[in-house]
Amino acid sequence: MLIWYFKGNQDAEKLIKNISYEDRLTSSLCIMELIQGCLDKNELKIIKKFIKENISTVMHPDEKISEKAIILLERYSLSDGLRTVDALIASSVLINTSVFATANYKHFKNISNLEIMKLEV
Repeated sequence: MLIWYFKGNQDAEKLIKNISYEDRLTSSLCIMELIQGCLDKNELKIIKKFIKENISTVMHPDEKISEKAIILLERYSLSDGLRTVDALIASSVLINTSVFATANYKHFKNISNLEIMKLEV
């Protein structure tokens, strides 16, 4: 969802504004994906500033998150196309009992107990 925010998607911007600062969590893996997509140092600077000012908590994969991600991959990689990074992100959301905001609904829609806030793009 953050990718769409940085692409200027108005729905992504509204969604972020409607979530209290304390409830704005992201995975370090999402931040890495944003950094990987930067075209120059200025974009990197903008992303770092946004994360610092707008995200209250950055979740980092640990053993518990990794173990859950393996289970998710076993269940959903063949049927739904779930990939490793997405499994780690989904397991972070599940373990932290958070709501997952994404535009990539197709890979996550069948994951049990994953509460998804679908962003239309």
